[in-house]
Amino acid sequence: MDYQVKRVRSAEKGARISIAVYIVLAVSKIVVGFLLQSSSLSADGFNNFTDVVSSVTVLIGLKTARKPADHNHPYGHWKAEPIASLITSFVMLFVGFQVFLTSLTRLISGDIVQPSQSAAIVAVTGAIVLFFLYRYNLKLATKVNSSGLKAVSKDNLADSLTSLATAVAILAASLGWIWLDSLMAIIVSLIILKTGLDVFKESTFSLSDGFKTKKLAVYEEAIQTIPDVKAVPSIKARMYGANTYVDVTILVDGQMTVQEGHDITERIERKLYDEFDVLYTDVHVEPDNLKEQFNTQQM
Repeated sequence: MDYQVKRVRSAEKGARISIAVYIVLAVSKIVVGFLLQSSSLSADGFNNFTDVVSSVTVLIGLKTARKPADHNHPYGHWKAEPIASLITSFVMLFVGFQVFLTSLTRLISGDIVQPSQSAAIVAVTGAIVLFFLYRYNLKLATKVNSSGLKAVSKDNLADSLTSLATAVAILAASLGWIWLDSLMAIIVSLIILKTGLDVFKESTFSLSDGFKTKKLAVYEEAIQTIPDVKAVPSIKARMYGANTYVDVTILVDGQMTVQEGHDITERIERKLYDEFDVLYTDVHVEPDNLKEQFNTQQM
């Protein structure tokens, strides 16, 4: 459990760095976008503002997730992390919708002005900074298996590409294609909405105890390599934050002693932990003469 807490603490570091970077970028883009009359740069700034909120939310979720179990939460507080991701998705969807309406209204009404080329410098700088932030957070999220930080890293990459596209739009608008600046603001808002929807899907999948069947097949195959395991009639899994919980039923020789059955469960738990980082495995042992009964239940 100490190892799991250390992993969450490591993920918190990535969230803190993201917060600091996004605050600087959001303020810079919104202010410069307003002063240099660039709608797309201002929209990109509001996009980064949503990232400040999302990173703060993820950080709170990570801190809550590592709280020890209590009588009301016997499994711990690990699900606070996907809950934080879910809240983040709501913020993204709300801000994205607001930016979309504002930008579309401005484009339709013709209330657009030619932006300064200097605004593109801010956008390019932001794109470079966010790309390096993406690489850092992705590497850290993969290392500690943090769904919240992975969501942040995906957002980092989307923001980097958005800032780069914003710079191109600003340059084109400054050369006479004025409408392109507002059009880019609309595209930015759609990217915010798409990212928010992706985070929403991933977090709700985890919170509803969804689990990828491909992983279950790999776990089952590994269990069946253990001697004396005759069959695996049932295997299920769910996620608690970054931690995997597996429930599996195995069939063994009905004449096996209780001690021998216990030893097999220990080997299964150790194998899944060492090879797949499964934190908890609950193994239910049944005699192999029940195989037909299990097959009937599954039909």
